[in-house]
Amino acid sequence: MALKIRILPRWLVFLLDLFLVCFCLFLSRSLKLNFSWPHIVVGLRSMTAVVLLLNAALFYIFKSYAGIVRYTNIEDTSRLVMVNAISSFFYLAVNIFIYHSQNFFTLQVVTINFFISSFVIISYRLAVRYCFQFYKLYTEGGRKDKKKVAVYNASANGLHIKNVMNNLPNGDMQVVAFIDDTLSGSGKLLEGVPIYNTTAASIEKLKNEGVELLIFVTKNIEKEKLNIIVDACLASNIRIQQVPTMRDWLNGKLDTQQLQNINIEDLLEREVIKIHNEAIYTELKGKRILVTGAAGSIGSELVRQLLNYRPGLIILCDQAETPMHEFFLEVQEKYKNANVKAYLGDITDRQRMEHLFEVFNPQIVFHAAAYKHVPLMEDNPSIAVLNNVLGTKNLAELSVAYDVEKFVMVSTDKAVNPTNVMGASKRIAEIFTQSFYNYLTNDLEQKDGGHSTTKFVTTRFGNVLGSNGSVIPRFKKQLEAGGPITVTHPDITRYFMTIPEACILVLEAGVMGKGGEIFVFDMGAPVKIADLAKKVIRLAGKEPDVDIRIVYTGLRPGEKLYEELLNNAENTRQTYHEKILIADVRQYNFDDISKRVDKLINTARQHYTMETVYLMKDLVPEFVSNNVNYEKVNVEK
Repeated sequence: MALKIRILPRWLVFLLDLFLVCFCLFLSRSLKLNFSWPHIVVGLRSMTAVVLLLNAALFYIFKSYAGIVRYTNIEDTSRLVMVNAISSFFYLAVNIFIYHSQNFFTLQVVTINFFISSFVIISYRLAVRYCFQFYKLYTEGGRKDKKKVAVYNASANGLHIKNVMNNLPNGDMQVVAFIDDTLSGSGKLLEGVPIYNTTAASIEKLKNEGVELLIFVTKNIEKEKLNIIVDACLASNIRIQQVPTMRDWLNGKLDTQQLQNINIEDLLEREVIKIHNEAIYTELKGKRILVTGAAGSIGSELVRQLLNYRPGLIILCDQAETPMHEFFLEVQEKYKNANVKAYLGDITDRQRMEHLFEVFNPQIVFHAAAYKHVPLMEDNPSIAVLNNVLGTKNLAELSVAYDVEKFVMVSTDKAVNPTNVMGASKRIAEIFTQSFYNYLTNDLEQKDGGHSTTKFVTTRFGNVLGSNGSVIPRFKKQLEAGGPITVTHPDITRYFMTIPEACILVLEAGVMGKGGEIFVFDMGAPVKIADLAKKVIRLAGKEPDVDIRIVYTGLRPGEKLYEELLNNAENTRQTYHEKILIADVRQYNFDDISKRVDKLINTARQHYTMETVYLMKDLVPEFVSNNVNYEKVNVEK
């Protein structure tokens, strides 16, 4: 069993340092006088007294004795050099103003003493440090028993983590390499540790040298580079983890148990969209803004971002009591000066919504409330129509009646060539609001010269990371339960976007919209869900189909293999923002659409399932259901 080495008392280090500075001055004077003893002893007592008093004061002021010797670092050595430099100047001053012509502290003696004392005091500390490290290495089994680790990147943070990891009591990890593109190169070392670049060949070399884990010490890394490094590590069976932020360290200290797995969301996220549009601030500042579905994933993030533009009032509307209560408390705590009102209400309840508009008279409406879960809506098409179509119709008509300036509806890519009830219901909501706006701005003006000032804008995008019901939280729960992870089809793909990114684009599109547009967002490249599942498993340090099985359950009723942002009959136009496009869609006659939508809603109120689906297909000819129960529902052409 290894002996427990105690830390030397500070007073002992203090006395040892005083003894060494006296000895070094004696040695320096001896060298200058060629070890002539009769000359050396002249004035030795008074010189020793000056050295003791002066250095004792300096050691006390700078606390040079307070550091733990075995952990001596660059700050400790710098402090010792500074003390020696100050004491050297005082020696010369004492020689000039006190001893005058006796020349006890000559320039030569002081110079020699500075270098000798600095060398001796620092060297004994470093010797103790390295002896302790070798002792620790020997007693704890040496590097061969420790897990070899690489650190990204070779910065001050990386070096700090390396020192922390290598000096953890009873630590089971040893940092043996850095990975960094900016500082990498043949033969480059950082405190004796080699630096490699981020290429797959370098990572494979690390694997061959026994590295089992790569630790990221920063989250400020380009997403493309992060994915390249992670893919290379996963291909070489090197685990990936990250260090939590320093404020999350337990008691201000890092422990290997605090290392966290890389989140799959970090890999799917794209570079943060930076929008500096003064028009957003101008349009939203001081306004009364209604957000429906405010307790949901998109609605709540919209509210958080809207609060940055200092609106006069935000009305949070949702029918889910508990989520609304929790979110309202969050807003009150984080935005103490914000004027926010919570309003419980169902958007299908016309009287309740009319009460909302009468009391608060909103100027801008962000309509994010919707039923969105495809399997549930397949089994309950009448509810999908009532919430997504009737709810939108109520809000659109009330917005016009109460002179709302702008109505921004959040739609979905599932509204494009829909294969399910949910997507078809959102497409009908799009058709109604567009035709309603065209009627208000064109047909109504031609009939009686009247027109509405309300502008209707639709935004359309795909899946958002971390939203309620998203596939990734489900994968994580299945992984924690030991599997299996379920995927509907080996080839199914989806677009992904972060919630903040989606919401900032909704705000941007809402402001730039002049009325009647359907804005489509650049969702990036689609992601294969099966590959996503495999990466989730590997990031947890397990092997797909070995440790955790992947089971393919088959497409659910109404589910698509591939999502689309445009149908075959739609084209797009560019806007001033490269991430936002305008879809050119088919125009509809409002009088016809209004009658057919009313018939659909009345049928849905009776909860006639097949009749409801029939009328949805009649309104959206491109709706080709993937649900075997609804395939037989054909619309006569």
